[in-house]
Amino acid sequence: MSRNLCLTRQCLGLVTRIECSIRPLAGDTGMWTLLFAAGMTGEQPSTIKSQGPFHGPFVAETILESIVESLTLHGYKLADDPQIWCLHLQAHLRELNSGRVHSLSDTRH
Repeated sequence: MSRNLCLTRQCLGLVTRIECSIRPLAGDTGMWTLLFAAGMTGEQPSTIKSQGPFHGPFVAETILESIVESLTLHGYKLADDPQIWCLHLQAHLRELNSGRVHSLSDTRH
C-alpha cells in the first residue's frame, strides 16, 4: 500500500475527499504518524487529523489499510488524483514535531 492515498466519495452531487499520508516523526526515534485531511473536493480541507505515533512505517501502513477498508465499506473509493492538501498535512506534521499538538491520537486542527 502506498504511503500517500486519496479516497473520494460522491453523494448528492458533492465529492468528499480524504487524503492520507504516513510520515516519520522528527528525532530519528523510529516513530511514525498517520495524517489525514478531509473536506470537499475543490475547497480547503475542513478537518485535519493525525493518529499515532506508531513504531515504524509498517505498523502505520497496517493501521491505514484497516482505515481504508472501513472507508470503502462506507462508499469511498481509492482515487488516482494527486494530493492537493499535502501542504496542510506538512504544516500539521510540523506542529506535531514541535509539540504544539499535545495528543497525537485523533488530533483535530
